[in-house]
Amino acid sequence: MAVVADDTTRICSHCERSIPSSNIDLHYAHCSRNLEKCKVCGDMVPKRHAEEHFLNTHAPVSCSLCSEMMERDILAVHTGENCPQRIVTCEFCEFPLPAIDLAEHQEVCGSRTELCHLCNRYIRLRERYNHDRHCEGVPDHSAGPSSNIRPPQGEHPPRGRSNEFSPRRILFTIAITGIAVLLGSLFYQKKMENNQVH
Repeated sequence: MAVVADDTTRICSHCERSIPSSNIDLHYAHCSRNLEKCKVCGDMVPKRHAEEHFLNTHAPVSCSLCSEMMERDILAVHTGENCPQRIVTCEFCEFPLPAIDLAEHQEVCGSRTELCHLCNRYIRLRERYNHDRHCEGVPDHSAGPSSNIRPPQGEHPPRGRSNEFSPRRILFTIAITGIAVLLGSLFYQKKMENNQVH
């Protein structure tokens, strides 16, 4: 029923908590009748809430983004940090896309160039942060391609003049993308109509 801990307390053999020796018998009767140990996490749970505890904490659930099965209590961490289908933002163009596609997108997107208004050289976006730190504003006509140096992990390029993502520029990009999608769907629809005629 109980394991001896010291002169004033004893360990309950059911919940393994230290209980005053004078109360151990009463505690054990109440504890063994009303509580049970969760088989998954080991927490002591009221017997009447054991199924609810399992369903709310340990029951397998499916991620709504990637359909991976996991325990409910780790779902929030998964969707926020680990899910390959969670939406992340490109550090160069701020375009939202699934995390699984980010590396490939940034490889292409970071290769785009922008004109440095200080030295009049075209600089790759992935090199812009390092360039801005060292640019002296002198036109460099003899230099070859800029070095492929990225900012240290976790350090992002400063916002402002070097990354001009104004609302006007973003709206322009969205408008061009919308027009391209519209034209593509019109051409596809026309092609489908021609295929049905033949």
